[in-house]
Amino acid sequence: GCFFPPTLFTNVSPSSTIVQEEIFGPVLVALTFRTHKEAIALANNTRYGLAGSVWSQDIDTALEVARSIRAGAIWVNCTNQFDANAGFGGYRESGFGREGGREGMFAYMRPVSKLAETSTTSKSGTNSTPSASGAESIDRTAKMYIGGKQKRPDGGYTLDINGPNGLVGEVGRGNRKDIRDAVEAACGATKWANVNAHSRAQVLYYIAENLEQRGAEYAARLSSMTGCSDEDAANEVADSVAEWFRWAAWCDKYDGAVHETTMHGLVLAVNEAVGVVGVTCPNQRPLHGFTRLVAPLLAMGNAVIAIPSESYPLSATDLYQVLETSDLPGGVLNIVTGIHSEFVGDLAAHDGVDSMWVGAGDIAEVQIASVTNMKRVWKAETSCSDSEMLRQATHVKNIWLPHGL
Repeated sequence: GCFFPPTLFTNVSPSSTIVQEEIFGPVLVALTFRTHKEAIALANNTRYGLAGSVWSQDIDTALEVARSIRAGAIWVNCTNQFDANAGFGGYRESGFGREGGREGMFAYMRPVSKLAETSTTSKSGTNSTPSASGAESIDRTAKMYIGGKQKRPDGGYTLDINGPNGLVGEVGRGNRKDIRDAVEAACGATKWANVNAHSRAQVLYYIAENLEQRGAEYAARLSSMTGCSDEDAANEVADSVAEWFRWAAWCDKYDGAVHETTMHGLVLAVNEAVGVVGVTCPNQRPLHGFTRLVAPLLAMGNAVIAIPSESYPLSATDLYQVLETSDLPGGVLNIVTGIHSEFVGDLAAHDGVDSMWVGAGDIAEVQIASVTNMKRVWKAETSCSDSEMLRQATHVKNIWLPHGL
């Protein structure tokens, strides 16, 4: 059968297969460490993250280690505690989703969808005259935004972006090398999740304020690029500013819970950032669609690789100066422009990406490409409720704390 005798492995290195792979059964690997930070690094040095145990007489150290280990369930001074009221599930290649608890129920429930918009932004202004103020006085080619810096596309190619009245601008044509650089930058910015929620909120508020200050400029760009009326463009900018403000307010409002279980003690359900998330943005209302999908991920502490609207990417590239002057750490938000079909598959297949939000394109293709490390893939629609977006932007970690005399 599948039985294997209880086995203890010692004198192994962190790079050994027995340490790296997830092995079920009575198999234990013992490693030495000197500090709790080294212990955390050893525990996270794996592609898996189902559950773990922390043993310590110092509750401060135990809680710090429990919060730092990337696993779905952490037992403090106990092991293998389960209850139907507390969700159980993994991180990374241990899978996604939860069994039990409120979070487990969401896997079997579907929200009531709002009516899909039947018209696109470009059609909404067919009979209106675009504003001439959106015309470029200087020929500029928008670059990529990777690691907090504007970077030229690796291939050196550009794409023309045309509006109803002709050429509006040019953007870089991204490729898999640009995606690789963006993922590396995002992986290096995961400390954004450790920034306290109040500080994250202040950064998002600052982005909203800077965007609002240049609202007329962005409205003119939308009008010249999509052909919508000046009024529709101004409304889209106002809605985008409101999105940044709302998600800034959510930063410190999406609390966890304390579960009641059969164990004598506390079970803390903590909402944690998923990690590195790739986003493909829709063509409809390009600025608002970009903001609607990116802002909640940033609010919850995720690092993002955003692929803006393929038809209207200038709505996102114009945000570079806003991001650079809003104290957003480099690598937290990376933007790669180009033809989606040429590199979205590379983004979905990258092992450094933990989740994909598909706001544009075929979700089936993304799901097929994402199986390399069991990413969470979600069909992200701008009409989704805030609560649904918050759930998709976070993991739930349950920390078990037994106590008693």
